[in-house]
Amino acid sequence: MNQIANSFTSIEQVTGRYLQPQQGAKQTTAEPAVSFEDVLKGQLEQKGRQALPLKFSKHASMRLDQREITLSAEQNERLEAGVQKAGAKGIKESLVIVDSLAFIVNVPNQTVVTAMDQTETMDSVFTNIDGAVII
Repeated sequence: MNQIANSFTSIEQVTGRYLQPQQGAKQTTAEPAVSFEDVLKGQLEQKGRQALPLKFSKHASMRLDQREITLSAEQNERLEAGVQKAGAKGIKESLVIVDSLAFIVNVPNQTVVTAMDQTETMDSVFTNIDGAVII
């Protein structure tokens, strides 16, 4: 430390000595630098195009078990298609109706919040949703 303090009288001298590019070294510029913002936008767009797998919350799983509701593979595909349609329209909390089943889905998280069958939806009022998809 003392050597640096004794050898240099200013920060410019230190900068000139240690931070100068080596003379004779070639600087290659294969491709222009891409900004962080551009990379982030590209990643978000790519992620938006990929469909995330639909999840069922603990509450929704309990409701499916209690109400003895089982989804066929075809119904599950239609439910996922309904959630994708809701997302395309900008819906955040959606009611998705598949056959005689009703699902409340948090679209951004791709999570089914609760599930009901036809017997429970007859006189039900659905709150805290901003859209519905009937498949």
